[in-house]
Amino acid sequence: MKVFKYILLGATITLTTSCGESWLDLEPSTQIQTDSAIQNLSHVEYSLNSIYNVMRNAYYYSGRMTYYGDVTGDDVQANGLTKRTANYYLMSMTRDTGPSTHWSYAYQIIRNCNIILEQIEKLDCDSSDQAQYNDLKGQTLTLRGMALFELTRFFGYPYAKDKGASLGVPIVKEVVDVNYKPGRNTVAECYAAFIKDFEEAVPLMSEKFNKGKVNKWVAMGYLSRAYLYMERNEEALTTAKAVIAGAESNKYSLWTNEEYPTVWGSDSDASKPGEVLFEMVNLTTESPGKESMGHLCWSSGYSDMILTSSFYQFLTEDPNDVRAQLFLIKSKKAYINKYQPQPGENALDANIPVMRLSEIYLIAAEAASKLGNRNDDAVKYLNAIVQRANPTNSVDGETITLDRVLAERRKELFGEGHRMFDAIRNHRRIERADVSVSAVSSTKHYELLPESKSFDWNYFRVVLPIPKAEMNANPNLVQNPQYGS
Repeated sequence: MKVFKYILLGATITLTTSCGESWLDLEPSTQIQTDSAIQNLSHVEYSLNSIYNVMRNAYYYSGRMTYYGDVTGDDVQANGLTKRTANYYLMSMTRDTGPSTHWSYAYQIIRNCNIILEQIEKLDCDSSDQAQYNDLKGQTLTLRGMALFELTRFFGYPYAKDKGASLGVPIVKEVVDVNYKPGRNTVAECYAAFIKDFEEAVPLMSEKFNKGKVNKWVAMGYLSRAYLYMERNEEALTTAKAVIAGAESNKYSLWTNEEYPTVWGSDSDASKPGEVLFEMVNLTTESPGKESMGHLCWSSGYSDMILTSSFYQFLTEDPNDVRAQLFLIKSKKAYINKYQPQPGENALDANIPVMRLSEIYLIAAEAASKLGNRNDDAVKYLNAIVQRANPTNSVDGETITLDRVLAERRKELFGEGHRMFDAIRNHRRIERADVSVSAVSSTKHYELLPESKSFDWNYFRVVLPIPKAEMNANPNLVQNPQYGS
């Protein structure tokens, strides 16, 4: 397997058995160097910084990993066939043209996490270092679980489609050598693996705000998301409720209606974390640049993606919904305005929210709606989002249906990478059709394959093909169905 030829780098790292020596240079690199010894907890922190640096790349959360789930859906589209998002939007990938970065960057993260987890076990830390040791180990487990989660939903069919029986991706939980050529595990096995990482991480991690890094509430948030994707709804609801209670006891809170249109560009800190549980922090000195979401969405930047006419109509059906302020109209097209730069920064340096507290409220509402006997919970958690959007609205007294929750998810999370995944995991259809709206009259879908205009989880292109280089390098890999010809 081509990506694993790099994993051998971890096997040559040597260790001493002490913690606590200072290491002043904590600037991130893109990989854990072979000539660096993980000798203390500062070294572990440095190594984790290298992983966060990979995640901040435009080929990961600052770009492709985020916009893929939107432009393959029905709420956002490419703004032209020469745009960076166009190939994803068209859903015309073949076995020869499938992108490699979703695979290679995620396995780079897993590789580096495995190195840290192997080496950290050999450190002999005294009791004064135990909390830091636990938190760093918990961060590493969480990041490895997140990478496997992303790989599974990009390359494996939804768990609910066949209870995870179809193929996911190879699970790699140790440092392996250059000859390692694994086959694909099932989706169910992948879910078990990353859920185990999240479950092991949670009791180890700090509850405190840690800017640009994961903490306990992020690990639990991913755990609740994983349970929801598996339709383990009771566990999804219980975990989401615990995240909400725990995070809010540590000063996190939903943004207010008044804050919502502009707070995306605020610089959060421990005194007022806001509702972003985890984000990619982009600075002018450390930024993905013009390939990042901020510049891709900006109408005066690369202007790569816009709202579809049908979603614009849907989003603006309530003119007093504050979320309808998060786009800008230019030349009869609606540009996403969530990626606002922090004070003193440029649009291309905007931070990228990866998980917000609002998503956790929606996870709780969705899980409760599916349980049938938990409508009070569904009302409570959905109402928080509905009333924040427009304080005069309420779902009190309603029986909350799944479609009602999914509609709210669309309005709340557009542009953040969820739509296509939300639809297909719930066996709903993506419908990519134009409507006539004067405000966005220049917005039209481009020439799509007929089967890419309306589809559900049975459409083979809701998963990506295994990259050609990986297939060529590893005879034990099996290509996804219908990508074989």
